[in-house]
Amino acid sequence: MLLIMRLLGGLGCVCVLAALIAAGLDDTASPALSADQALARLLAGNARFTAHIPRHPNESAARRHELVSGQRPFAVILGCSDSRVSPELLFDEGLGDLFVIRVAGNIVDDAVLGSIEYAVEHLETKLVVVLGHEKCGAVSAAVEGGIAPGHLKALVAAIRPSVLATASSPGDRIHNCVVDNVRRVARMIRESHPVLEEAGHAGGVRVIAADYELDTGKVRLLEGTPKS
Repeated sequence: MLLIMRLLGGLGCVCVLAALIAAGLDDTASPALSADQALARLLAGNARFTAHIPRHPNESAARRHELVSGQRPFAVILGCSDSRVSPELLFDEGLGDLFVIRVAGNIVDDAVLGSIEYAVEHLETKLVVVLGHEKCGAVSAAVEGGIAPGHLKALVAAIRPSVLATASSPGDRIHNCVVDNVRRVARMIRESHPVLEEAGHAGGVRVIAADYELDTGKVRLLEGTPKS
């Protein structure tokens, strides 16, 4: 941008610079954040949220118009559809900041994997966060068992491996399953061949498992911490 400004300044083409900005020469074209930078930004936003001092960034009309030309989200969030767990709020981010995929139980299937691949390959997003939460209804249904009606059976079936894996674990059965499900889904994303597996090995992409506490608003990392 600085080089372009100097060149245009030398030519006296201020109007050209304005046109370039209007066409989308903005932070959506800036280098993508690394996975560690993205994770640090998420954690900082969550700290503001839990301290009740959110900034509510990037919600202006100017930001909305800025994003017409393209997007550069710095993190992918695979979260639950639960109305209490809105990623943009709990990470204190705004328009164009997060690539959010929400499905009950934060499960993974081909559509979810394809969405993540799109963000990683085409939007150059380096961080994927699988975000579970306390008292998840989909997990509760899977733990309680029985015959799920309608299409709910697909959600229960996807979570069932974590129900079996935590059946003999001490403590809260539902939350044990929540944690195992998040970790298992994160592992499935990391091992998804060939795109995401290769992106993790050679492309600097990280997949993090995390758990959201409903009462405190805090996001707790289950796997992965920012590197110093």
